[in-house]
Amino acid sequence: MRILHTSDWHLGRSFHREGMLGHQADWVDHLLEVVESEQVDLVVVAGDVYDRALPPVDAVRLADEALVRLARSRASVVLTSGNHDSAQRLGFSSRLIDAAGVHLRTDVSAVGTPVVLRDDHGPVAVHGIPYLDPHAVAEPWSLAERSHEAALTEAMTRVRRDLAARSGTRSVVLAHAFVAGAQPSDSERDITVGGVARVPTSVFDGVDYVALGHLHGPHVLADHVRYSGSPLAYSFSEADQRKGSWLVDLDAAGRVHASWIEAPVPRRLARLRGTIDELLERPEHAWAEDCWVEATLTDVGRPLQAMDRLRRRFPHTMVLSFAGARPALGAPPAAATHARRDHEVAHEFMVELRGVEPEADEVDLLYRAVDACCDDPEVDALFREPVDADAGGSG
Repeated sequence: MRILHTSDWHLGRSFHREGMLGHQADWVDHLLEVVESEQVDLVVVAGDVYDRALPPVDAVRLADEALVRLARSRASVVLTSGNHDSAQRLGFSSRLIDAAGVHLRTDVSAVGTPVVLRDDHGPVAVHGIPYLDPHAVAEPWSLAERSHEAALTEAMTRVRRDLAARSGTRSVVLAHAFVAGAQPSDSERDITVGGVARVPTSVFDGVDYVALGHLHGPHVLADHVRYSGSPLAYSFSEADQRKGSWLVDLDAAGRVHASWIEAPVPRRLARLRGTIDELLERPEHAWAEDCWVEATLTDVGRPLQAMDRLRRRFPHTMVLSFAGARPALGAPPAAATHARRDHEVAHEFMVELRGVEPEADEVDLLYRAVDACCDDPEVDALFREPVDADAGGSG
């Protein structure tokens, strides 16, 4: 059986305010092309179809279009809910949709009941495990502790119980979790419970292929245990990740032969670091001129109109940060051994904030502003005189 392993579509997500729905639609086109060109029998989606529990209408429309096109293709589909999805919304009408060869597995009470498919070598039991919130399943499943490991261990106990009754049946499991040995990026939502999020790969022992979702980079934890990652980059921490899907051949004995299918890249990511002059002038940064750019400036002072200037060379600059070596704002100078005048404090604050000494005319304006705000003993004394109750009015 030939399987295309995908996950973490996150339909409806933006990239630093850049709408991604058009790029996601392009990826759906790519997905359908791969199904036909590679003669795929089964597409699995290991959670996070949407980016949030209540997705925007356009994202729902794209998901509907993707599933209709897959239903008309040569492949069957098994899709599970992730921690970003609403299991109830995603699983709506799943029993009706099953008839079209698209199997939505979002109900935790159905864990242990597989989708059974067949090829020339016999049956394949596909167990879709939706994202398991340990707090939600702890009581109904009588878990000894509220942890991801406990929840997935119980889920796999149910899966193995089913497989034990299916002698000679090959097995595929979909799970949405943080499995030990993989490296997260900045764009996944934290699923830590009680300080523990990771589960060991041993939880999935005895399964022929485990299609994991949740982490956005591809990982091979064992030949038969893999993350496909997200099809598109959703944070600059993913700049060095390859995006795509695993094409998995499951042979007659349940052995796995996997190859990587690259996804189309709508725009590359670039993380640049240096002074503003270095970024604007050095020819070695020319490759990034058409990329989405995260720029970190190392100038001691903050350059004026930095974002506007960067965008003249890098028009798709999305993130700008500053890493210049400046003292902590408001910290007194190490050599200060005497009480400082107001003029000195204001002057030092200006230097700390900007990283450079002010010009002479700026110093003059600053000092005059300080003088205008300082106490005037003669004027203040008028307001400190006691008021004669007999001389004043009642006001």
